[in-house]
Amino acid sequence: MRTAGTLIDPLSFDRMSDARDSIPGSFFGLVRAGGALSPLLRSLCGVAAFVFVANVAAAPYVPVDDAQVLERLPSRSAPQFRDLRALQAAAAQAPDDLARALPLAAAYIRASRVEGDPRFLGYAQAALAPWWKDAEAPTRVLVLRATILQSSHQFAAALVDLDRVLQREPRNVQAILTRSTILTVQGNYAAARPDCGRLAGIAPPIYGAICAAAIDSVTGNAREAYESLQNATQTTPRMDDAGRLWAETLMGEIADRRRDPAAERHFRAALAIGEKDAYLLGAYCDWLLDQGRPAEVVGLLQKENRNDILLLRLALAQQALRQPDATTLIEILRARFDASHARGDTVHARENARFELALRNDAKAAVPYAIDSWKVQREPADLRILAESAAAANDAAALTLVQRWLAESGIEYPVVAALTGGKGPGR
Repeated sequence: MRTAGTLIDPLSFDRMSDARDSIPGSFFGLVRAGGALSPLLRSLCGVAAFVFVANVAAAPYVPVDDAQVLERLPSRSAPQFRDLRALQAAAAQAPDDLARALPLAAAYIRASRVEGDPRFLGYAQAALAPWWKDAEAPTRVLVLRATILQSSHQFAAALVDLDRVLQREPRNVQAILTRSTILTVQGNYAAARPDCGRLAGIAPPIYGAICAAAIDSVTGNAREAYESLQNATQTTPRMDDAGRLWAETLMGEIADRRRDPAAERHFRAALAIGEKDAYLLGAYCDWLLDQGRPAEVVGLLQKENRNDILLLRLALAQQALRQPDATTLIEILRARFDASHARGDTVHARENARFELALRNDAKAAVPYAIDSWKVQREPADLRILAESAAAANDAAALTLVQRWLAESGIEYPVVAALTGGKGPGR
């Protein structure tokens, strides 16, 4: 499932004002986002790797070799950047023109998802600056603003905007999907589920099926959710690439948690669609790492050094292969996390916990980050890093959080259940 930083933001519906509107473009044109997505799953602040912040003890990473490549920038001749330049030029002529600002902000969000670079989210916010603090902003501004807010884990503020949108337009597909996704990420399944039902008749059927399966898969009905979604993908006569990508990724994640080898088939099917998606890459690379196949992760991610989440997985793979570059990547990640702490940015708490646990071998340092992440979002990945950190640190209180959630939610996650020493659902 896509999370708030790597979370799914259905911006392809941003032009819908009622059920009669068509559904244009790619649901995932943004990412992800991730993503992420994730997701990325993110911050509205820049994520420059080497930042000097006054009064911060940690020094930025300084390469010892002038030939060392720290970051590969995307080609500015790529189609998305040509389109961005045209939108930028149009908006610069009239910054207060809503008709010009909206497509520019949406394009920036797409770029953030495709490139895995959250700095584009800051540019999107800047494009909406005249309306950013307006509680009664136009509906499409509210939807885009909620998208940006959720990407920085400001879920409460995002939900306020989405609720306002749905008061105006109860059949606004993007607002319904985004609201359901946020509530699911927060573990508020009872509130999220009705939104899935609201999609009937106003969105392609596959999106309602995905929405419901995402909830069912973490509330004790993983097998049923998987089978239902698989049936939906096989019986839906026409499905856009975005819907198929989301469905295949979700089925891969469900299968992964169930220890079903079909996970790889779904991840590969999603990759074969050809839409760059940082969230999908992260999920598939996590699966490959679990399978002891780090060399394939290096092949997939060796050029993905702008995205901290993917860079973390690349470092994990290089460390597993005992490649000398792993030390460099660990130092780069340390500098990036230190810089985010100096900004007060906690969006990557989950990745920070994994960094401390797996790359710095410091379980006690990992636990607080894992707990911080758990306070904000309750994705399966958050549960797993909390369990792994708590078990490694022998932290009984943190393990109790995991055990309680296994019992309350009914999530079937044998790997996590085993870490708690119990026989949770799915064992």
